[in-house]
Amino acid sequence: MAETTKKAAKKTATKTAGKKATTKKKAVVKKAVAATSAAWTFDKLMAELKKLGTAQNVKIYMRHGMVEPLFGGSSANLNLLKKQIKVDHELAVELWNSGNADARYLATMILDPAKLTSKTIDDWAKSQNCYGSCDILAGAIVKTSFAHEKADAWIKSKDEWVGRTGWNLICRLAMDQEAKIADEYFEQLLIKIEKEIHGTKNFTRHAMNMALIGIGSRNAKLRKKAEAASNRIGRVVVDHGETDCKTPPAIPYIEKMWARKKK
Repeated sequence: MAETTKKAAKKTATKTAGKKATTKKKAVVKKAVAATSAAWTFDKLMAELKKLGTAQNVKIYMRHGMVEPLFGGSSANLNLLKKQIKVDHELAVELWNSGNADARYLATMILDPAKLTSKTIDDWAKSQNCYGSCDILAGAIVKTSFAHEKADAWIKSKDEWVGRTGWNLICRLAMDQEAKIADEYFEQLLIKIEKEIHGTKNFTRHAMNMALIGIGSRNAKLRKKAEAASNRIGRVVVDHGETDCKTPPAIPYIEKMWARKKK
């Protein structure tokens, strides 16, 4: 009995010591990450981004529409930097304003959506120069209180990149089941897509097609309307340049999205 009690006491002591060690380790890691985040300045970060870039990636990215200046860093390395920096809105603004593609990508990862102003969002949208930038910016803006307002304004723009960002936002809003937006809103957008898609600029057209798919994934009623609109629209042609990218046919893609929902 005494031996059993002794073993139990030893086990409890070991467990307690382990918990303390784990807690201490977490505190050290947390402190190190905070220190690392605080250590990043704009100049240091730009130097790091340059170091992480490769000439091969620059070629690939430019083939996909990105324009210089860019360093050609990988998304994996940008994600590692994001984990270190976490959120630093002031640094994000500096990065975006640099005009460098890598810096802008990272900016959308570390900004604070709550600190984005309507003017800043408009300025950033107008300063874009490739479709990839539109997509990552929309991913950041959709988290703001301006998302719906900006989507409505930008889909009316004749500018290819502003228009693309607006339709990308529409797609994201449609796919967000928590977004409290009436079906009638998306029904009117389906009418607009059907009427205008073939006459819009290349990459705006691609985003309109993706918005059609996004709307079709929202609920059964909109799926039926989106598929009917797609049948009337016919094939959507987008020039993807010297890449293997393809424009997804709406109805099969909507079907895939619904199949994934059922799993």
